[in-house]
Amino acid sequence: MKTLDTLTLAALLSTAAPTAVLASPAVDTTRTCSSATTADIESHFVSFNEAWATLDPDAVTALFTAEPVLLPTLSNLPRTTPALMRDYFVNFLKLKPIGRIDTSTTQVDCQTASRVGTWTVAITNPATGQSSDVAARYSFIYRFENGVWKIDHLHSSAMPEPSSAPAH
Repeated sequence: MKTLDTLTLAALLSTAAPTAVLASPAVDTTRTCSSATTADIESHFVSFNEAWATLDPDAVTALFTAEPVLLPTLSNLPRTTPALMRDYFVNFLKLKPIGRIDTSTTQVDCQTASRVGTWTVAITNPATGQSSDVAARYSFIYRFENGVWKIDHLHSSAMPEPSSAPAH
Protein backbone atom coordinates (compact mmCIF):
# COMPACT_ATOMS: atom_id res chain seq x y z
CA MET A 1 0.00 0.00 0.00
CA LYS A 2 2.86 2.34 0.82
CA THR A 3 4.32 1.82 -2.69
CA LEU A 4 1.03 2.83 -4.26
CA ASP A 5 0.90 6.04 -2.17
CA THR A 6 4.47 6.91 -3.23
CA LEU A 7 3.61 6.29 -6.89
CA THR A 8 0.45 8.39 -6.61
CA LEU A 9 2.40 11.21 -4.97
CA ALA A 10 5.11 11.03 -7.66
CA ALA A 11 2.47 11.13 -10.40
CA LEU A 12 0.79 14.16 -8.84
CA LEU A 13 4.10 15.98 -8.46
CA SER A 14 5.14 15.23 -12.03
CA THR A 15 1.91 16.69 -13.42
CA ALA A 16 2.09 19.74 -11.15
CA ALA A 17 5.66 20.68 -12.11
CA PRO A 18 4.92 21.90 -15.65
CA THR A 19 2.12 24.09 -14.33
CA ALA A 20 4.52 25.73 -11.90
CA VAL A 21 7.02 26.33 -14.70
CA LEU A 22 4.34 27.89 -16.93
CA ALA A 23 3.16 30.13 -14.11
CA SER A 24 6.52 31.95 -13.87
CA PRO A 25 7.19 33.89 -17.11
CA ALA A 26 10.75 34.22 -18.34
CA VAL A 27 12.21 37.70 -18.12
CA ASP A 28 14.50 38.92 -20.90
CA THR A 29 17.29 40.69 -19.06
CA THR A 30 19.50 41.10 -22.16
CA ARG A 31 17.24 43.60 -23.93
CA THR A 32 18.62 47.12 -24.02
CA CYS A 33 16.60 50.16 -24.87
CA SER A 34 17.63 52.78 -27.38
CA SER A 35 17.91 56.32 -26.11
CA ALA A 36 16.34 57.76 -29.26
CA THR A 37 14.31 60.94 -29.12
CA THR A 38 11.48 62.12 -31.33
CA ALA A 39 13.98 64.36 -33.16
CA ASP A 40 16.26 61.35 -33.77
CA ILE A 41 13.43 59.39 -35.35
CA GLU A 42 12.30 62.36 -37.40
CA SER A 43 15.85 62.79 -38.72
CA HIS A 44 15.65 59.34 -40.32
CA PHE A 45 13.40 60.81 -42.98
CA VAL A 46 16.32 62.94 -44.16
CA SER A 47 18.35 59.74 -44.66
CA PHE A 48 15.41 58.14 -46.45
CA ASN A 49 15.01 61.09 -48.82
CA GLU A 50 18.78 61.17 -49.43
CA ALA A 51 18.68 57.45 -50.30
CA TRP A 52 15.88 58.15 -52.79
CA ALA A 53 18.04 60.89 -54.33
CA THR A 54 20.81 58.38 -55.09
CA LEU A 55 18.34 56.54 -57.38
CA ASP A 56 20.01 53.36 -56.07
CA PRO A 57 17.46 50.72 -54.97
CA ASP A 58 20.12 49.03 -52.82
CA ALA A 59 20.73 52.25 -50.87
CA VAL A 60 17.01 52.54 -50.13
CA THR A 61 16.55 48.85 -49.33
CA ALA A 62 19.47 49.01 -46.86
CA LEU A 63 17.40 51.35 -44.65
CA PHE A 64 14.90 48.55 -43.91
CA THR A 65 14.98 45.67 -41.43
CA ALA A 66 15.74 42.09 -42.39
CA GLU A 67 12.00 41.28 -42.45
CA PRO A 68 10.40 44.45 -43.83
CA VAL A 69 6.88 45.30 -44.91
CA LEU A 70 6.33 47.89 -47.63
CA LEU A 71 2.79 48.81 -48.68
CA PRO A 72 3.60 51.29 -51.44
CA THR A 73 1.41 53.85 -53.16
CA LEU A 74 2.18 52.71 -56.69
CA SER A 75 1.87 48.95 -56.33
CA ASN A 76 -0.88 46.58 -55.26
CA LEU A 77 1.69 43.99 -54.15
CA PRO A 78 2.79 44.09 -50.50
CA ARG A 79 6.59 43.89 -50.41
CA THR A 80 7.59 41.62 -47.52
CA THR A 81 11.15 40.62 -48.39
CA PRO A 82 14.22 42.70 -49.19
CA ALA A 83 14.16 41.30 -52.76
CA LEU A 84 10.53 42.32 -53.34
CA MET A 85 11.21 45.70 -51.80
CA ARG A 86 14.26 46.26 -53.99
CA ASP A 87 12.20 45.28 -57.04
CA TYR A 88 9.69 48.02 -56.21
CA PHE A 89 12.39 50.65 -55.77
CA VAL A 90 14.08 49.72 -59.09
CA ASN A 91 11.02 51.07 -60.90
CA PHE A 92 9.86 53.71 -58.43
CA LEU A 93 13.21 55.50 -58.32
CA LYS A 94 12.97 56.10 -62.08
CA LEU A 95 10.38 58.74 -61.09
CA LYS A 96 13.09 60.66 -59.14
CA PRO A 97 10.94 61.01 -56.01
CA ILE A 98 11.46 63.78 -53.49
CA GLY A 99 9.47 63.59 -50.27
CA ARG A 100 8.31 66.42 -48.05
CA ILE A 101 6.67 65.82 -44.67
CA ASP A 102 3.50 67.91 -44.27
CA THR A 103 2.23 66.63 -40.90
CA SER A 104 3.83 64.29 -38.42
CA THR A 105 3.11 62.48 -35.18
CA THR A 106 6.03 60.56 -33.69
CA GLN A 107 6.15 58.09 -30.82
CA VAL A 108 9.28 56.39 -29.49
CA ASP A 109 9.43 53.19 -27.47
CA CYS A 110 12.28 51.03 -26.28
CA GLN A 111 12.83 49.06 -29.50
CA THR A 112 10.24 50.59 -31.84
CA ALA A 113 9.17 54.01 -33.01
CA SER A 114 6.49 55.32 -35.32
CA ARG A 115 6.12 58.40 -37.45
CA VAL A 116 2.78 58.88 -39.15
CA GLY A 117 1.12 61.72 -40.98
CA THR A 118 0.82 63.23 -44.42
CA TRP A 119 3.45 63.93 -47.01
CA THR A 120 3.84 65.17 -50.53
CA VAL A 121 5.99 63.21 -52.94
CA ALA A 122 7.16 65.00 -56.07
CA ILE A 123 7.68 62.59 -58.95
CA THR A 124 8.95 63.17 -62.47
CA ASN A 125 7.55 61.44 -65.53
CA PRO A 126 10.61 59.85 -67.19
CA ALA A 127 9.11 60.19 -70.68
CA THR A 128 8.11 63.86 -70.50
CA GLY A 129 10.26 65.23 -67.67
CA GLN A 130 7.10 66.76 -66.19
CA SER A 131 7.00 66.88 -62.38
CA SER A 132 3.84 66.37 -60.32
CA ASP A 133 3.04 66.18 -56.62
CA VAL A 134 1.28 63.25 -55.01
CA ALA A 135 -0.39 64.06 -51.69
CA ALA A 136 -0.38 60.95 -49.53
CA ARG A 137 -0.63 59.52 -46.04
CA TYR A 138 2.31 57.62 -44.58
CA SER A 139 3.32 55.45 -41.66
CA PHE A 140 6.92 54.66 -40.92
CA ILE A 141 7.41 52.06 -38.20
CA TYR A 142 11.02 51.76 -37.08
CA ARG A 143 12.69 48.92 -35.19
CA PHE A 144 15.97 49.09 -33.31
CA GLU A 145 17.77 46.19 -35.03
CA ASN A 146 21.39 45.27 -34.32
CA GLY A 147 22.05 48.63 -32.69
CA VAL A 148 20.60 50.72 -35.55
CA TRP A 149 17.15 52.18 -36.20
CA LYS A 150 15.75 50.64 -39.41
CA ILE A 151 12.42 50.96 -41.19
CA ASP A 152 10.39 47.87 -40.34
CA HIS A 153 7.16 48.90 -42.02
CA LEU A 154 6.31 51.65 -44.48
CA HIS A 155 2.84 52.32 -45.77
CA SER A 156 2.01 55.13 -48.16
CA SER A 157 -1.31 55.75 -49.85
CA ALA A 158 -2.52 58.59 -52.02
CA MET A 159 -5.09 60.88 -50.45
CA PRO A 160 -8.59 59.64 -51.30
CA GLU A 161 -10.07 63.13 -51.70
CA PRO A 162 -8.96 66.04 -53.87
CA SER A 163 -6.68 68.47 -52.02
CA SER A 164 -9.34 71.20 -52.21
CA ALA A 165 -11.77 69.07 -50.18
CA PRO A 166 -12.40 70.32 -46.62
CA ALA A 167 -10.83 68.27 -43.84
CA HIS A 168 -13.23 66.23 -41.67
